Amino acid sequence: MQIYKFGGASVKDAEGVRNLANTLKSVGYKNTLIIVSAMGKTTNAMEKVISNYFDARHELNSSVQEVKKYHNHILLDLFENETHDVFENIDSLFQKLLQFFDHNKSPDYNFVYDQVIAFGELLSTSIISHYLDTIGLTNCWLDVRDYIKTDDYYRNAKVNWSQTQELIQSKIDTSKLNITQGFIGSNSNNFTTTLGREGSDYTAAIFAFCLNAKSVTIWKDVPGILNADPRYFENAVLLSQISYTEAIELSYYGASVIHPKTLQPLQRKEIPLLVKSFLNPEKEGSIVGKNLELTPKVPCFILKQNQTLISVSSLDFSYIVEDNIRHIFGLLHDYKMKVSVIQNSAISFSVCVNNKYNRLEELLKNLRSKFKVTVFENVDLHTVRHFDTKALASIENQKEKILLEQRAQETIQYVVER
Repeated sequence: MQIYKFGGASVKDAEGVRNLANTLKSVGYKNTLIIVSAMGKTTNAMEKVISNYFDARHELNSSVQEVKKYHNHILLDLFENETHDVFENIDSLFQKLLQFFDHNKSPDYNFVYDQVIAFGELLSTSIISHYLDTIGLTNCWLDVRDYIKTDDYYRNAKVNWSQTQELIQSKIDTSKLNITQGFIGSNSNNFTTTLGREGSDYTAAIFAFCLNAKSVTIWKDVPGILNADPRYFENAVLLSQISYTEAIELSYYGASVIHPKTLQPLQRKEIPLLVKSFLNPEKEGSIVGKNLELTPKVPCFILKQNQTLISVSSLDFSYIVEDNIRHIFGLLHDYKMKVSVIQNSAISFSVCVNNKYNRLEELLKNLRSKFKVTVFENVDLHTVRHFDTKALASIENQKEKILLEQRAQETIQYVVER
């Protein structure tokens, strides 16, 4: 059994869907499960739909129509016969989306987000499944919500592993070519949940773990795992092999090629993770596995943008001791702040967080009732693994803008004001 995951960039248009099919023909699709993300920038477009639902109802229908127009354009390019079942299938999904808006009573943004955002994956897999059938690649379309069961933590749900494993192992025919959605699951009430942004990689790992897969391959628009994001850093280098441990370190610090939660289930069963280019499927790409040396051994650069740096100090110059730190961490947990860096001294405590759930003002109000608080918003967090003299020199060039710096034996992090 092998698991293939195709990201949104790989299926952003009709040509991408055809390329997915050609990739399957090239590398083989026997005993294969395909995980597919929403097409192109659909997730961003659906987030606009959600925003309009809450804040601009008069623009809701037009934003939904934009998403429909985008997918219809792909449909018309892939299917010559406009009476094909796929057109009715896709139209039905959009009707269900509009029905949700008409009948929803919940004011909870996170709940609404998950119910709506999932339509991106449902649309992409429906289109691709029908297309594969038309070219002779018979497949079985699966609704992933029937297999991956989670708790009620909308937008970052935790998997119920025992229930998920039982469903996957008992209900999936692994002898067939199967296709399903990444990123989403469902809770005990069968409401849709999501596994966190970029969670499609995690979906692939969940299925691999439950099915004892031979390998997981993530198909991307880059040659493999790079030592830096080429959008922000010049001369990025392909890492041909990397250990689970090193990959987990990189993903923890924010490397975007691999989702942070993806590697743990793969490591537990020693399932290799391959990252390859859908543009050049025959090339080797990168492999993540047990006890592999980082090759080549070069510094790895990671950038996390739009972070918030919070510095807390006591009002009376007393020490920031265990009780204070416990209180601060409790608040960070309560307001769902994703912590990236922690630094403390005798009378101060600094933390760099991601304000994903837009609850920063609530957190600050609570902190200010007990502490003196300084805040820097929209800062950049840079992390360098395996830094060398040249990497340190590049940091020195930004010295005037550095708000916080932290160094360990293998890793240096610094928060930079834009």
